[in-house]
Amino acid sequence: MSLKFAGFFTLLSLFSIALTNTNVVRGSDGSDIAKRPNVLWMTCEDSGRHLGCYGFSAAVTPNLDRLATGGIRYRHAWSNSPVCSAARTTIITGCYPASLGAEHHRSSVELPDAFHLFPQFLRDAGYYCTNNSKTDYNVFRKGEKDSTCWDESGVKAHWKNRKTGQPFFAVFNLTMTHESRMRDEYELTRDPAQTPIPPYHPETPESRRNWTQYHERITQMDTRCGEILKELEEDGLSDDTIIFFFSDHGSGLPRNKQTPLDSGLGVPMIVYIPGQFRYLAPDDYNPGEFSERLISFVDLAPTVLSLAGITIPRHMQGKAFAGKSEAEKRRYVYGFRSRIDERSELIRSVSDGRFVYARNFHPERIYGALGAYSLQTPATRVWRELYREGKLPEHQKFFWELKPTEELYDLETDPLRNE
Repeated sequence: MSLKFAGFFTLLSLFSIALTNTNVVRGSDGSDIAKRPNVLWMTCEDSGRHLGCYGFSAAVTPNLDRLATGGIRYRHAWSNSPVCSAARTTIITGCYPASLGAEHHRSSVELPDAFHLFPQFLRDAGYYCTNNSKTDYNVFRKGEKDSTCWDESGVKAHWKNRKTGQPFFAVFNLTMTHESRMRDEYELTRDPAQTPIPPYHPETPESRRNWTQYHERITQMDTRCGEILKELEEDGLSDDTIIFFFSDHGSGLPRNKQTPLDSGLGVPMIVYIPGQFRYLAPDDYNPGEFSERLISFVDLAPTVLSLAGITIPRHMQGKAFAGKSEAEKRRYVYGFRSRIDERSELIRSVSDGRFVYARNFHPERIYGALGAYSLQTPATRVWRELYREGKLPEHQKFFWELKPTEELYDLETDPLRNE
């Protein structure tokens, strides 16, 4: 009997669905080796923790809110970089890009022969691995494309194309929340006057419109997540699949994207583990609740390998936060900012979940030294113009003035933690 989407996450915690996919990995002699979970990643771009389930009152995200009721939300999940290619390089390698020489946005660094992009380890263990559809890595293996680690990578990639009974690792990357989509010309469906904007942005029509578009794009993204989850249910795979949802870094608006503070690195992270695989969950897995555990993007690759029962390669620098190889909890998460587009920079940051410390190695450069691409956003241009005209109050000037060598923030007392 199929379950209606509206209630299946709650019901899964009470009883198991009959399985239609055994997800058994078989040896060369045809014998069963182990039953392994499917893993589904739903990822989006340029989105902070602006979801209803994270306490953001202006959000309209019913599908992700529902997913959170059956899974857990990580309050302190950090991307390691506030720009996409460096963040994705961290994810795909399980290493800090700076240790590979790959921290610069849209660079191209050859990996050592012993290193593989982590989906290859899943494929070697019998998984069908798909990516729909962005790669955008700063690393490559000699003689290979960045999509070589996937069985299928592109807009048609889907778990449906695997062999019968084959476990899968499927990524669906949703692009409608990207920075570029916040400046499209289209008719808004919400009243910009009702949109909350952070006080470090000036009160202008451009700011209100861009923030409103951002919220609308998040709702569109949430709708697509609902469609993917419905497909999973209709295929009878809901009870076989561990689900992750997260963004690649903070929102695409200025002082968020490209800034290695909590506004640029803090992301939503929801993880749902069905009942039959609950033994792979961490000790603090309490459905519907927040976990205070620190999560870093460098941890994602080893965590998926751990959930699949695959030995984590020694060169990976992340810590598995679930599965058979779960590591001790982190004390700190780390962030970095290096060259982005035509703008060089060197910033390092660290957080223990409460405090964020940043070290600026180029205090002679302002945060607002943005490239031409970022300055296409109307809210950014107007903010800069108002600064140059001397029309900003003191608390809105920081982004356009010289940075201090060190910065320290207390997130517990920060009134903008959810803004």
